[in-house]
Amino acid sequence: MKVLISDKLSPKGIELFQKEEGIEVDVKVGMSPEELIACIGAYDALVVRSATKVTSEVQAAAKNLKIVGRAGSGVDNIDVAEASKKGIIVMNTPGGNTVTTAEQTISLLLSLVRNIPQATASMKAKKWEKKKFMGTEILNKTIGIIGMGKIGTEVAKRAKGLFMNVVAYDPYISEEAARKLQVELMDLEDIFKKSDIITLHVPKNNETKNIINKETIRKMKDGVRIINCARGGLVDEKALTEALKSGKVAGAAIDVYEQEPPPADNPLLELPNVICTPHLGASTEEAQDNVAIAIAEQIIDFLKNGTIRNALNAPSIPVEVLASIKPYVILAENMGSLLSQISEGRLQKFTISYHGEVLDYNLTPITVAALMGLLKPILQEEVNYVNAPILAKERQINVEETKETSIGDYTNLIRLTLQTDKGVSAVSGTIFGKANPRIVNINGFEVEVQLTEKMLVFDNIDQPGVIGSIGSLIGQAGINISGMQFGREKPGGKAISILNIDNHVDQDMLKKFKELPNVVSVKLVSL
Repeated sequence: MKVLISDKLSPKGIELFQKEEGIEVDVKVGMSPEELIACIGAYDALVVRSATKVTSEVQAAAKNLKIVGRAGSGVDNIDVAEASKKGIIVMNTPGGNTVTTAEQTISLLLSLVRNIPQATASMKAKKWEKKKFMGTEILNKTIGIIGMGKIGTEVAKRAKGLFMNVVAYDPYISEEAARKLQVELMDLEDIFKKSDIITLHVPKNNETKNIINKETIRKMKDGVRIINCARGGLVDEKALTEALKSGKVAGAAIDVYEQEPPPADNPLLELPNVICTPHLGASTEEAQDNVAIAIAEQIIDFLKNGTIRNALNAPSIPVEVLASIKPYVILAENMGSLLSQISEGRLQKFTISYHGEVLDYNLTPITVAALMGLLKPILQEEVNYVNAPILAKERQINVEETKETSIGDYTNLIRLTLQTDKGVSAVSGTIFGKANPRIVNINGFEVEVQLTEKMLVFDNIDQPGVIGSIGSLIGQAGINISGMQFGREKPGGKAISILNIDNHVDQDMLKKFKELPNVVSVKLVSL
């Protein structure tokens, strides 16, 4: 079996492949897309970092490719959806850069408050500007951490060791888990108002894009400092630039950018109160060794034994079993994602109930798929079939599985129930025929919803004109509707409206929907 390594990889990972009997490895770094397409057809496995783009064109030429391994966590350079269609497994190495990214954050924090890079540049220019680089102590200062996943948690531990006051915003971590870390949970508004330093550790999605913007900066303390080692696009760079120039923000340390590498005219690169690093979060020798060894071990285990670990698009079960339960796995993951996106509050208990024919199967991968769907929209780190239960346990989410032989109206039924500190939400789904998934109940409303990539879920009052006003706004925005379903408790009572749409809906449009008469709430669901 042939393995191609197309990006720079630690020698420790390469050595593992070279020592393995029955595996031949080639290292070809720096190929053009055309060169990669020309040679990829000969390989069973491809190992990449962030440079190689595993596009649909590359995959079309990869006639023998069974697996792509990313030595790292991010897979932005891999077309995972296309790989799933072609049956190519995509693996990564989650957690390999947790400590090193947390340490990068703390390094930038200390450099930022003591002006270390600027002072170094001044000294190397043969200057002695002692008064110019007056610093600030971090003792007893308040650091606001937005996102308490693995990296945010490690940052909190280190900040406590520096005797800082640590406050955090994360709607998906329990109060008990926060108390154990000696971290005070706050609403996002309070984080902005009370923090001397704000650091971001969240994924980039519809909710977090430009979470630092003109309006949120206005709510912050004068002289606040901002650090971003998470994802480009979490900070509105134009708004940050203006705030840095005005002095509202005293300084910023940026490791990730809206465009990478940032264009030469990006004003952040010119401002004296900004520290810029070229996406170095995972750039330590230890982290590079760890991810190289991990991906080599995972790919060898797959090629030799068929074992799937840390896959983003396949459960960790034997291939022959996967074929029979795949429709239920897909249904459960999408149901979990839907439930996560329509619910509010801190996750406390997640129940997966099985009814009817589905009980004939091994339910573990289906349960994990549902849990993965629940967590994926809300966590910064990659969530897969291996780490979803661990992540739930770390966040002290009680996961319960129940089985009932009675089938009611359906030959098979999966029901997901999520309890948060703000209430309980539930979604039920079934498989029609052999592989036709449908949502048949949302929060007690009977519906029959086809799962599509984008959906709008409205809670509304059953009154004439509601659907017309929604449709009118959608038409004005040029958004196409591919399907509509409605449910209600009684005439004139509470109701639910689900629209399958072909186009993206931005936050401004969601705000307009919420302002419509008899619309209680609206959620954009992306599957």
